Amino acid sequence: MTDLRSGALAALAEQTIELPSWAFGNSGTRFKVFGQPGVARDPFEKLEDAAQVHRYTGVAPRVSLHIPWDLVDDFGKLAAHARDLGVQIGAINSNLFQDDEYKLGSLTHADPAVRRRAVEHHAQCIEVMRQTGSTDLKIWLPDGTNYPGQDDLRARQDRLADSLQQVYAMLDPSMRILLEYKFFEPYFYAMDIPDWGTSLVHCLALGEQATVVLDTGHHAPGTNIEFIVVQLLRLGRLGAFDFNSRNYADDDLIVGSADPFQLFRIMNEIVAADALLGAGVNFMLDQCHNIEPKIPGQIRSVLNVQEATAKALLVDREALAAAQQDGNVLGAHGVLMDAYSTDVRPLLAELRGSQGLDPDPYAAYARSGHQERIARERVGGQQAGWGA
Repeated sequence: MTDLRSGALAALAEQTIELPSWAFGNSGTRFKVFGQPGVARDPFEKLEDAAQVHRYTGVAPRVSLHIPWDLVDDFGKLAAHARDLGVQIGAINSNLFQDDEYKLGSLTHADPAVRRRAVEHHAQCIEVMRQTGSTDLKIWLPDGTNYPGQDDLRARQDRLADSLQQVYAMLDPSMRILLEYKFFEPYFYAMDIPDWGTSLVHCLALGEQATVVLDTGHHAPGTNIEFIVVQLLRLGRLGAFDFNSRNYADDDLIVGSADPFQLFRIMNEIVAADALLGAGVNFMLDQCHNIEPKIPGQIRSVLNVQEATAKALLVDREALAAAQQDGNVLGAHGVLMDAYSTDVRPLLAELRGSQGLDPDPYAAYARSGHQERIARERVGGQQAGWGA
């Protein structure tokens, strides 16, 4: 156990989790967006909020941007601001779901002019990547149809393949595409990238610089997500996670809040495949804090991922392999459950102590008075939120 603990501490010290800029804006349900005091008013303030999460957790050094929500006049200045705060720009997310022209599709639209506009938007995103030092272009495709016969499903796949190839051809050698999937919403008959298999097929056709991003909320109930993780790792095509939690569908709740055991099972496969560090898998959050405060919500999310990772690192792999080889079903399951049942909070407190951090980041932030300060100071202007 001593060796497992020391190995876990070493790995946890190097683990990083990327934050989404949009988590620091106002969001809500389909019926209302709820405003909160002190919410960031521009991308610079979003970075300042993200830096608070990194300051107290020590493992969140990157921030994903969303274009056009995070457009600024000078991205070099924004990247420098991030560095001054002790963080850096992470993935650049494109937006294909808000313009009226995209009602019937973007990269899959029957009109070549609309497809061209969607491709040009990704050229804009790639230029943002060059200016900020980002290497990941994350594409979530909202395209799909609501009714049988509405469009030709095969033709849409052909158009998508052609559009993606145009985007792929623009990448610098250091860049890659992270191609997301979602089995329903905003369309309900057929999404154009509904599952990991469809995403993978397009990535394989594009080349080595195209990988799949797995959003933990984008699956049908009962889907064995860790099985998908294993398959994508086997093929070297798991580029990133979008971590969040779900009760019913794409709820975008705090990761690990509804099913912490599922999060542990996912991280167990990551650790078993030696893919936690140096394997090109970017662990990112994709959440909306609708009724809870933004910075504390992100801190809690980071802590949940850390705890699931720590438990996965404490699995006795030798004992597990021996039980599996012997066909000891309950013994093998018991090895996993022993690790899952471990209270890893003291281990993580020890890690934070060695890094000069408070053992309890959530409580430390609450005591700092930062939340109250930004509520007092961020008065006037327009708060960031959906569509801004």
